Amino acid sequence: MEKLFNASSPYAGMAYVLLGFLVRYLVIAGIAYLFFYQWRKNKNRFRIQLRPPEKKIVRLEILYSLSTIAIFTGVFVFIWLLQRAGYTQLYFKISDYGWWWFAASVPLQLLVHDTWFYWTHRFMHLRRVFPLVHKVHHLSVNPTPWASFSFHPIEAIIEAGILPLLVIIMPLHPVALLLFLVAMTIMNVNGHLGYEIFPKGFTRKPFFRLANTSTHHNMHHRLTKCNYGLYLNVWDRIMGTNHPQYHEHFEEIKSRT
Repeated sequence: MEKLFNASSPYAGMAYVLLGFLVRYLVIAGIAYLFFYQWRKNKNRFRIQLRPPEKKIVRLEILYSLSTIAIFTGVFVFIWLLQRAGYTQLYFKISDYGWWWFAASVPLQLLVHDTWFYWTHRFMHLRRVFPLVHKVHHLSVNPTPWASFSFHPIEAIIEAGILPLLVIIMPLHPVALLLFLVAMTIMNVNGHLGYEIFPKGFTRKPFFRLANTSTHHNMHHRLTKCNYGLYLNVWDRIMGTNHPQYHEHFEEIKSRT
């Protein structure tokens, strides 16, 4: 990692960065898709929308996700330039800040990203912005795991903006940044899973109700004007943007026989 950021040219590491983004997407989204949409395609008890997704939309999800991965890779060049100019707080020895900060920095990144996502997401739903930026993602009315990075290029740039922001505002070890990216991908795939994996009553429990579910984000794709959050069901609660029937819809899915 240190050699990657301290190389004389950012292009020396771009192939590894591209491969890393690509493998993470294909493995995590691919395993989820194979398990739920191939191996268990006839066992749809907890499928959120009972109708299967359109194959042409699934192909679009993959194509747009690949373009997003290319854009995320390009952001690496920008971060490399920031690092060379001394504008980031990247560090390469865990002893510089200790293991406690290394461990804490991963969930802290997720919290910052959750806020970034909610408010940029609300912005992209503005009437004049939506058709230009966010409509591509909402082509997936019935999303699959492949939709997790299915963005218009402008939206991909907005989404990728969290990465330079993070390395500027807080000390980060590259491995902590990598762990954040892996956690982000897993939770993003879960949001677009199309199946509800959490147990009945999950959204009503005092602690767990703060976590978003696949049902929560699936309702956003279907209804659009609600449920804007990513990882946590916090900003939607504060801003009153949870769908009023969210809990009931979750329970209906988990009560199917």
